[in-house]
Amino acid sequence: MSPGPRTFRSQYGFQFSRSTHASASPLSIAYRVSAAFSAKDRRFNAKKDLFSFNPKEQSPEKQPYTGRPTSGQDAFFISSVGNSSNAAFGVADGVGGWSDSGIDSADFSHALCRYMTKNAKEDTEGQELAARDLLSQAFADVVADKAIAGGGSTACIAVGHADGDSGFVHFRLNAVHYYSNPQTHAFNTPFQLSIIPPKILARSRIFGGTPLRDFPKDASVTSHEVRHGDVLVFATDGVWDNLNSSELLQIVSRHMTGFQAWQVGDKGTRIGKDLDVLTAGGGIPKEKEDNLQTLLAVAITGEAKAASQNSKRDGPFAKEVQKFYPHEDFHGGKVDDICVVVAIVLDTAKAKS
Repeated sequence: MSPGPRTFRSQYGFQFSRSTHASASPLSIAYRVSAAFSAKDRRFNAKKDLFSFNPKEQSPEKQPYTGRPTSGQDAFFISSVGNSSNAAFGVADGVGGWSDSGIDSADFSHALCRYMTKNAKEDTEGQELAARDLLSQAFADVVADKAIAGGGSTACIAVGHADGDSGFVHFRLNAVHYYSNPQTHAFNTPFQLSIIPPKILARSRIFGGTPLRDFPKDASVTSHEVRHGDVLVFATDGVWDNLNSSELLQIVSRHMTGFQAWQVGDKGTRIGKDLDVLTAGGGIPKEKEDNLQTLLAVAITGEAKAASQNSKRDGPFAKEVQKFYPHEDFHGGKVDDICVVVAIVLDTAKAKS
């Protein structure tokens, strides 16, 4: 038995730090972060299914998103790191295959994010917190939580430092700068954290097969430098199965250039002077998605939702099925839960100049 085969970006940990460009000042990087989400069996409500985070504008007790959003088995978290100006954020996708054993992996994925929020906020070494350590501690907390009998989840998380199949894409100056590759055991079978109940282990010993069980130590961890005006998009496979990185770039570019956050000219693309204003609450004239990062999260979620329900639009998942299983004649989008976290990088020293 192998609970949870899915195409996904798997377990990832990312460390972000300020670019070493001479113009950047020490401890000047801030992360303006928002999320949007939609469960596969619900209609996406762009006015309600969102969360905007800005530690400058929120009191400490309101900083982390600790509630359980209506995002199905997908989950996300956004939190400050201790009392530092660092931020931790990411997504987790509960593995749906566990439902065959009567287990709802939403409990696992949401608990994983809840513990990462708690541990990031309580961290006393804010400048040193590593993404793998944050994931490892949260996983240990989930395993120790008696309310969670079993289940599994993939995860993609980041710790953004001011000094310096889920997956993520890093956009810079109207281009794709980096995108993560999935960690998988095989097609549609990602690396995943899990709790395997004794009865399932016993069943596998009798009938054969090995349940999937990966650990935080197996996660791919990479470090990336960020610059003023970069856009980071973390998402679950409800996005990656239906939109490719070029389509995401079109969405991000449309709004970043439309609001002059990225300004395209004869000499290339530069960052607009109003980025600080655009990423603050009320920075753009909309009732709910009133800052640029929230607008991007909502736009990506909405487009992924539409693509997932379009039977005539072959997305990345459909093309992979056609490649590996041509006899299936699979076409259209792949309906799934969706979680999107968008972070816009702000060099506060540049914003004030």
